[in-house]
Amino acid sequence: MTGAAGARTDPPPDGHLATGRELRRVFGTFATGVTVLTVGGEHPHGMTANSFASVSLDPPLVLVCVGRSTVMHACLAGASSFGVSVLAAGHAGIAQYFADSRRPVGPGEFAEIRTVPGARTGVPLIAGALAWFECESWRRYDGGDHTIVVGRLLSAVRVAAGGALLFHDGQLGTTEYEWRARG
Repeated sequence: MTGAAGARTDPPPDGHLATGRELRRVFGTFATGVTVLTVGGEHPHGMTANSFASVSLDPPLVLVCVGRSTVMHACLAGASSFGVSVLAAGHAGIAQYFADSRRPVGPGEFAEIRTVPGARTGVPLIAGALAWFECESWRRYDGGDHTIVVGRLLSAVRVAAGGALLFHDGQLGTTEYEWRARG
């Protein structure tokens, strides 16, 4: 049975669990914001991440999920702090850059990207982002092929107003509402 625009209105008859590429496609139906996760120090590194969430107000905690096979996973293992920049609608190029495994690694990785050093940690934060979070690593949890990294907030700043960059169905998009600055 189908509903609006051909969508199913009943469960598949076999009740199967999607796997591999199909599971990735199903997960992709959940629209998320887009962030860049960064570490600083002698070998700064950044990575586009959409697995970011608030966890707690007291204590103030956030989480990011990082694939075990990524460079960022190794970087976070050796870092005491990290940053998260929430990307604005105009940051699609930045999101694509930090998702590209062919980009330079190390200090050259940020040569063409405008950043601001975090006030508390010095981690590079993306200039013009909607918000910046600076975190100290607090806990790590097994998440299958990812590690769930929980950070305790050291700083949380709303930097700009405007539309957000979104990831949905394998594509980047933006929020579709007209943004009005709050007075």
